[in-house]
Amino acid sequence: MKFDRHRRLRSSATMRSLVRENHVRKEDLIYPIFVVEKDNVRSEIKSLPGVYQISLNLLDDEINEAYELGIRAIMFFGVPNEKDDVGSGAYDHNGIVQEATRRAKKLHKDLLIVADTCLCEYTDHGHCGIIDEHTHDVDNDKSLPLLVKTAISQVEAGADIIAPSNMMDGFVTEIRQGLDEAGYYNIPIMSYGIKYASSFFGPFRDAADSAPSFGDRKTYQMDPANRLEALRELESDLKEGADMMIVKPALSYLDIVRDVKNNTNIPIIAYNVSGEYAMTKAASQNGWIDEERVVMEQMVSMKRAGADMIITYFAKDICRYLDK
Repeated sequence: MKFDRHRRLRSSATMRSLVRENHVRKEDLIYPIFVVEKDNVRSEIKSLPGVYQISLNLLDDEINEAYELGIRAIMFFGVPNEKDDVGSGAYDHNGIVQEATRRAKKLHKDLLIVADTCLCEYTDHGHCGIIDEHTHDVDNDKSLPLLVKTAISQVEAGADIIAPSNMMDGFVTEIRQGLDEAGYYNIPIMSYGIKYASSFFGPFRDAADSAPSFGDRKTYQMDPANRLEALRELESDLKEGADMMIVKPALSYLDIVRDVKNNTNIPIIAYNVSGEYAMTKAASQNGWIDEERVVMEQMVSMKRAGADMIITYFAKDICRYLDK
C-alpha cells in the first residue's frame, strides 16, 4: 500500500527547523511604550502585567533595555497632565511624545520611532477628533487639520514613521499632503486603516487614560462582523499614499491579515493588542498555559497569516525567548 509520508520532514528538531516556513525575528517587532508627564513614575498597569507607565525622566532605562535586547523600533503613547476639547497636547512642540522622541533619538540614532498620530489621549472627552456640538459625534473634516499638525510636530521631533490611528476618512491623504508640503517627502505613513471597534482594547484605555467619556467609537472604527469593508479601507489608503498597513487587533482578525496580504504588496503589520496580551498573561499567571510557547505560537500565527511586522507588548519577552 502506497501513501504519502509527511512525517519524513518532522523526524527531528533539526529537520523541522530546516523546513520551517515562517519565523519570528527581533527585526519584526515594534515595542509600545506609555510615557507620562508626571515625574518619577514607573507604575505597572494593573490590567497589563509587566507593562508600565513611565516618566520622561525615567525613560532612558526602558529604551536602553529594549535596545540592548535587540529591539530597533518603538512606538510612544503619551499620557499628558492636561487635556482639552481639541487635544492640543498632541501637536504641542514640547508635548510628551515629542519630548520622548527627542530623548530616544539622543540615546540611539538608529532606533526607529513610530509615532501614533491621534488625539484621543489628549482630548478631555476621549474621542479621536473634534466633537460636533449638534450631533455629538466626531466631526471628520474639522479633525483632519489637527491630525496633520500632530504628524508634522512628531516628525519635527524626530519620528521616523507616522502611524495615524484615528480612523477619520481622508486622514492618509491629508497627512501625506501636509508632510509633503512641509518638506517631509521621505517620511512613510503606517496607516491604522483597518482598525475594528474591538472589545480587546480595554486595557490600553486604562494605560493611556483614553476611554471615551460618552458614547463609543463605532461611528469611525470598523464593525467586527465585516470582512469586505477592510478591503475598501485598504484600497482607499493605498490610493491616498499609505506605505504600510496595520490590522488591529491581530489574533481574532488573522483572516483579515491574510486578505490584506493577498490584495497588496506593501508591508503589513499585525497589532497584538492589549486585551490579547492581558488574556495570555492572566492564563500564564494562573499556571494554565506555558507563556513562552503560547506567545511564540501566537506570533508565528500572525507571520503565517501574512504579517511582516508585529506591534506587541511582548516584544522584550520575545527577544529573551529568541536569545535562549
